[in-house]
Amino acid sequence: MTLLRTNSIRKSFGPVEVLKEIDFAVSPGEVTALVGENGAGKSTLMKIIAGYEKPSSGHLLVDGSDVFFETNVDAEASGIVLVHQEFCLIPHLTVAENIFLGYEPTRRRALDYAAMEQRAAILLEELGSTIHPRTLLSKLAVSDWQMIEIAKALSRRPRLLIMDEPTAVLGHHETDHLFERVDRFRQDGGAVIFTSHKLDEVKRLADQTAILRDGRIVIVAPTSSLTEDEMASLMVGRPLSDLYPTKHPKPDQTAVLSVRELEVPGYVERASFDLKKGEILGFSGLVGSGRTELFEGLFGLRPAHCKTFAYQGRGRHLPTPREAYQMGMAYLTEDRKGHGLLLEKSLGENLTLLKGALVGGTVIDLKAERAELDRAITTYEIKAPKPSARVGTLSGGNQQKLLIAKTLLAEPDVIVFDEPTRGIDIGTKQQIYRLIQSLAAAGKACVVISSEMQEIIGLSHRVMIMRQGRIVGEVAGDAMNEDEIVRYAVGLKEAPIHV
Repeated sequence: MTLLRTNSIRKSFGPVEVLKEIDFAVSPGEVTALVGENGAGKSTLMKIIAGYEKPSSGHLLVDGSDVFFETNVDAEASGIVLVHQEFCLIPHLTVAENIFLGYEPTRRRALDYAAMEQRAAILLEELGSTIHPRTLLSKLAVSDWQMIEIAKALSRRPRLLIMDEPTAVLGHHETDHLFERVDRFRQDGGAVIFTSHKLDEVKRLADQTAILRDGRIVIVAPTSSLTEDEMASLMVGRPLSDLYPTKHPKPDQTAVLSVRELEVPGYVERASFDLKKGEILGFSGLVGSGRTELFEGLFGLRPAHCKTFAYQGRGRHLPTPREAYQMGMAYLTEDRKGHGLLLEKSLGENLTLLKGALVGGTVIDLKAERAELDRAITTYEIKAPKPSARVGTLSGGNQQKLLIAKTLLAEPDVIVFDEPTRGIDIGTKQQIYRLIQSLAAAGKACVVISSEMQEIIGLSHRVMIMRQGRIVGEVAGDAMNEDEIVRYAVGLKEAPIHV
């Protein structure tokens, strides 16, 4: 029996039609993957199914009957719950309070905190999480927030669980726990719809796959009948070969950046490394290993100190964020929506904000801002309804391209890319990979921090592996493979770093 069916669903925002005649069905005990490029319509379709958006035409059927969801509350009453790509949590509340917000258990007309915390602990334990229910959300990592969002959705006891990029901020360990929980949910008769740009996850988890391109479903097929290459080609409408560009020849041996015994209190211990001109240096490790915190400390975004720090051969103190920018160092944050972009502002305002804020000035040159934006739109192939559009209306891929354009606007010599392709479709990934390689070929020194092992190996000349705040290994050449990196990351191997 079919749990959910979409019948000729269309959706337009003004003159732009984003969904066109969407027809597919989901059955109990089945996991369906929705895949497609950024902007293909996946998130919009899931929001319609979950009652957050209304279709322009067409209708939904639940258990064979027509339904119309005025709001998400109506959808939840039918057993349909959505885990958003953007977090819907409140930082100053505890974990338990966030999970049960709006659905708090009561006892004698008062909130029953004991019951709430007990249920939260059970939900988190089922996801393999050891977070304490009384912990304030503001004290937790982004990966913990994602697990709390999923626990919150499961607390509603859904029949159909919809997850928009649930693993984008999770490491391998957390992803494994999530998939085990999804398997149990499926075995109990629950249905799941999820999106992911990680096609290996789609192959691993989904029973059927629906591929969207330009607002249309181009195929719905058993996942076992599709290879990852076939999925990628169907997503973009063209063959995708050579995902990773040819690496630039051996980098210059000149160290642009030399760091010795960097300490970021509570996060990083005695980290030492060199970054060379024309090099792409990968940083790998499990979530929470200290990769992001290391570079936040290096750029003055966290308290840090080190024995020695040299830039372009000259020793100096660790820079402040303004000094780092003026020196020609740039950091692309892993959190584009929280720290990278102002979603309610226009493309132009976001693009030039960093440069304007750090260079100074009292009057905005709108003509120059527009010229910079036109160049960025062309160079980075940013797709937007109009230049004055709010950044929050763009797809994740186009937001990321804008953030990269903003980061590179001052033409830095050292660029740190922190999770540069998180939540990005495979076509946009290929564009970003080619951009990073072209920067290295032009003599720029690049660092790539990524939780995707294939990405690290495919891009980097060398890889530094971190574990529990320390750099525990370095691999290059034939030793740069998944098995070797994982052995360092989980503590099965450790080697001193000679710099």
